[in-house]
Amino acid sequence: MSRKLFTVGPVHVEDATLQAMTRPMITHRCKEYKALHGSIVEKMRKALDTDMDIFLVAGSATVLIEGAFRNAVSSKALGITNGSFGNRFIECGTANGKDVTKISVPWGKAIRASDIEGKVGASEAVCWVSNESSTGVLNPSTELADEVRRQSSDALVLVDAVTSAFAADLDLKRMAPDAVIFGTQKALALPPGLAFVCVSPEMMERSAKMSNKGFYADFVKLKKNADENYALTTPPVSLMYALDYQLDRILAEGMQDRYRRHDEMAHMVEKWAEERFNGLYPEDGFRSKTIGVVNRGDLDFDAFHSALKAKGFEISNGYGDIKSSTFRIGHMGDITPEALKGLIGAMDEVLEEMQ
Repeated sequence: MSRKLFTVGPVHVEDATLQAMTRPMITHRCKEYKALHGSIVEKMRKALDTDMDIFLVAGSATVLIEGAFRNAVSSKALGITNGSFGNRFIECGTANGKDVTKISVPWGKAIRASDIEGKVGASEAVCWVSNESSTGVLNPSTELADEVRRQSSDALVLVDAVTSAFAADLDLKRMAPDAVIFGTQKALALPPGLAFVCVSPEMMERSAKMSNKGFYADFVKLKKNADENYALTTPPVSLMYALDYQLDRILAEGMQDRYRRHDEMAHMVEKWAEERFNGLYPEDGFRSKTIGVVNRGDLDFDAFHSALKAKGFEISNGYGDIKSSTFRIGHMGDITPEALKGLIGAMDEVLEEMQ
């Protein structure tokens, strides 16, 4: 049976969005494609309130996380982590031969400027995750970026915004990152398959001097094509049709209203978790706008989830080191407070049935 996804990703995709993918196929070197590509970048810049270059590639955001390391770092970087995906960000650097010094912050706690005080040193770049999907912590990225720049004018700022972009206000003009990376299958409420990076002029200067960047995510090559509204390699054109459609809907909703909607849903899950369980896992004041990570206590999650699926809803298990003690509720993209009420009602029914 079909289920409404309240998962961490991929997320629920509206039927009309899926229908937008059925337009006739075009080649990725024709004038119609050029218009589509340009439309997407223009709308994305407007939505994110940025004039940064935006590149897109076929794949998951991980390919551009690896690309950010290869374009920004010849040798040394600093990686800050407070969860599984922060660890993965660092692993993407080390797997590409970079020497990444790791700073670990306790899970459930936000990364603060004090955690990196005096530690940037000669790092060519500093990386962290904006919204840690394993713990539900929304890190104060602008504060962290300011601290990096206070210590070094040369260190570039690399941010994984996979589960925060288009749901939490990243305030890119204030944060001024050098690379911020995300994909289609989270708050954009699209199928998986496209990844994006917003890059600064400083990143492009660094990339132009960097060797051994590979081909697929060479930012200089990507920019050369993007400046002409083309992709470097063949993109998923059908998914781009849906993205263009979604960006129209997002802009019609209004970004501030979109951020408020996600904030409202985060508070709904927080209230429910406090009433039904031991609250949310992350510390107060730094909680995700897209993912509620619930302390599940002695709940038999497999039984709970099976019964919930039978009612037509799907959520996500815990992840990483806290997999056995938490579960996760995704409330991002096109999910509405009214739809979330339906999930909460179904979860309440299941809990009553399990008593």
